[in-house]
Amino acid sequence: MTADDLLAPLDLAFWNLESAEHPMHLGALGVFTAQSPTAGAHAADLLAARAAAVPGLRMRIRDVWRPFDRSEPFDLRRPLAFGGATREADPRFDPLHHVTLHAPAADFQAEAGRLMERPLERGRPPWEAHVLPGEDGDRFAVLFKFHHALADGLRALTLAAAVLDPMDLPAPRPRPAEPARGLLPDVRRLPGLLRGAVSDVGRALDIGASVAVHTLGMRPTPALTAAPTGTRRTAGVVIDLDDVHRIRKVAGGTVNDVLIAVVAGALRRWLDERGDGSEGVVPRALIPVSKRRPRTAHPQGNRLSGYLMRLPVDDPDPLRRLGTVRAAMDRNKDAGPGRGAGAVALLADHVPAIGHRLGGPLVSQAARLWFDILVTSVPLPSLGLKLGGNPVTEVFPYAPLARGQALAVAVSTYRGQVHYGLVADAEAVPDLDRFARALTAEVETLITACGS
Repeated sequence: MTADDLLAPLDLAFWNLESAEHPMHLGALGVFTAQSPTAGAHAADLLAARAAAVPGLRMRIRDVWRPFDRSEPFDLRRPLAFGGATREADPRFDPLHHVTLHAPAADFQAEAGRLMERPLERGRPPWEAHVLPGEDGDRFAVLFKFHHALADGLRALTLAAAVLDPMDLPAPRPRPAEPARGLLPDVRRLPGLLRGAVSDVGRALDIGASVAVHTLGMRPTPALTAAPTGTRRTAGVVIDLDDVHRIRKVAGGTVNDVLIAVVAGALRRWLDERGDGSEGVVPRALIPVSKRRPRTAHPQGNRLSGYLMRLPVDDPDPLRRLGTVRAAMDRNKDAGPGRGAGAVALLADHVPAIGHRLGGPLVSQAARLWFDILVTSVPLPSLGLKLGGNPVTEVFPYAPLARGQALAVAVSTYRGQVHYGLVADAEAVPDLDRFARALTAEVETLITACGS
């Protein structure tokens, strides 16, 4: 075991937050045009064959219960590994165990919801690929599932791309080699390491104070909270990116501002239609922000922070809702992702590994105190994705559902279309399709309000 094998603190937190009723995997449903009736079966064979050659897909996660091995070079980080976990190659790895070809499906989303319920097997590499042939033979879908401890959105994209048809992607920037470590630490480094430790403590206190201030008086939104049942329902919505740009050019803001405002308007419509009412409802949304440097050679380890904002669900004016979202996002960007309650993920870097193991269940119970709904963006390459020569037409990302929360929204943009991937607790949100329709209706409302 080396220090580089250790799970990053936030990965370890995700690993320990999980329970049978609260799986912490993310997913993506890719829909392909089938060029032959056997395209789905051929895709499953390709995925299994290619997975065997991808080192990242062979990695399982193993608990660590010793501070360090005296036969190995001294590493100041090693004592903090006690109670942590490492990634290591699984000697039993069998790609056929992870790739499943299912019977033809009439509704890809219904099948995806059922499959997202099932936690990943923790004793093996925590990922799965499910191939769903379409009943009409013209399409098939692949649901990828990755545990958040194995891969965040960017890393999952890298792993999935490795089993799809090859693409011309820019080469990653090499990471500078670290000097070899001796059996004892270099005494010249100790003052700097001590200063860094003191700085880390101060940083943790600063983040903790921001979290406390921003969560004072937080009251969960009833329609978006629920006791975890372990059930899952998924839905997908496709929106023309040109429509989003038309709204943005008239109303201002960024594409992301518009997409978040669409969620706020859809929540208003959904709550009113189901009889819960939107008056006085301003749910708190967590908007994850990646702090990873782009194009790194080793993109392992979650590096996340986030923005936290109130969604103006109670405002009846669609353009005013967009303006409120835009102003809130501008304030968040000015403050930076290290401030506010959305920065709670950064606290993971300052907690010893054993703390994550012991505190994971407590932290998972507190998620509903920080935010009501997750709205996250998943980047996709602009190049066309294919599997066995069959092109991807739609990609719906699925975010993990935090304990006590009923709905999570993930968004991706792919080849001129915006794809909303919705995940909900199936018992708490039996009408997820109604919310999906509300997203489409809200885009039309904004277009009309903009006079486009």
